[in-house]
Amino acid sequence: MGLFDKLRNEFIDIIEWTDTSADTIVWKFPRYQNEIKQNAKLTVRESQVAVFMNEGKIADVFPAGMYTLNTQNLPILATLQGWKYGFNSPYKADVFFVSMRQFTNQKWGTKNPIMLRDAEFGPLRIRAFGSYAFRVKDAGMFLKEVAATNPEFTVDGINEQLRNLAVARGMDAIAEQHIPVLDLAAKYDEVSAVITEKIRPEFNELGLDLTKFLIENISLPPEVEQALDKRSSMGIVGNLGAYAQFQAANAMEKSAENPGSGGLAGAGLGLGMGAAMMGQVGNVFQPNQFNPQTGASGTPGAQTPAGAVPPPLPAAVAFHVAIDGKQAGPFELDQLRQMAAAGSFNANTLVWKAGMAAWAAAGTVPELAPVLATVPPPLP
Repeated sequence: MGLFDKLRNEFIDIIEWTDTSADTIVWKFPRYQNEIKQNAKLTVRESQVAVFMNEGKIADVFPAGMYTLNTQNLPILATLQGWKYGFNSPYKADVFFVSMRQFTNQKWGTKNPIMLRDAEFGPLRIRAFGSYAFRVKDAGMFLKEVAATNPEFTVDGINEQLRNLAVARGMDAIAEQHIPVLDLAAKYDEVSAVITEKIRPEFNELGLDLTKFLIENISLPPEVEQALDKRSSMGIVGNLGAYAQFQAANAMEKSAENPGSGGLAGAGLGLGMGAAMMGQVGNVFQPNQFNPQTGASGTPGAQTPAGAVPPPLPAAVAFHVAIDGKQAGPFELDQLRQMAAAGSFNANTLVWKAGMAAWAAAGTVPELAPVLATVPPPLP
């Protein structure tokens, strides 16, 4: 090998890009004064393309592979440079490597609530968020439309624009589908597909391809969600009449288990309240009734005609009694008669019931007069 051949070999360059990042889309190969030597080696790895630019114009695009650069594999550049018979001197060109892999898990979301008209609930404010994936479809178009001559272009340089595009077009697509808000959760896949087809052409205009668009959640304002929870609770309760009966039965059971709360009197009170509640519920949900005598029909919630439903039983009267300086009871009137007959209850005994301002002697309470009348006077 002669001295000239050795010197020529010293001028052979290796042009390549070993991408160690996860978000770089375009990387410019650094060259001093942009000079590339004759027969330079170009290595383009999988998921890359190399774009040669001459004086700001795209000359040649190389897909994955290894190349020895000469006039045979640089036809456009050779034409631009006017090398009709080959070239043996260094030449200037910008070499940009463009990553063609997918950039996944790019987040999108609504910064502010979006107004939406729902057929069932009327105007609503909703929020939505999810993720998408994209990749470069046309490296030359992407360089001309977006990256320009930046020596390094990352996902952050275009992510905000793509995110705004996804939100704006995505919300339009959701509104155009006229899907009820309560059914959106079951149609995320269908809505995502519609949004993908709506956005993809605008991605293509930038030299990109939208490969995936996912909706992860569509949410309502907290106050609307609370109202929906209450509505769901009412649906779960179902028959309100049966629910009222169940509640009344529970009240009676708890009252019977707690003697201090009134014993039988408390149970009777709970029974009366349960009966009253069931009667009210029955009146509210009873369908229109037609009266053949008057020719009129009743409306839901109207008063039931006399005799149709008996009124609730009155609650038994019960008194607390002071015996030996201690509170006892409450006792119903029949129990007080037995105590009076036994001599443990008389007109001077202090009593109290709900509604009284203070304790009073039994002889001063009109309701206890029949009880004390059955007690014989003291022996002379």
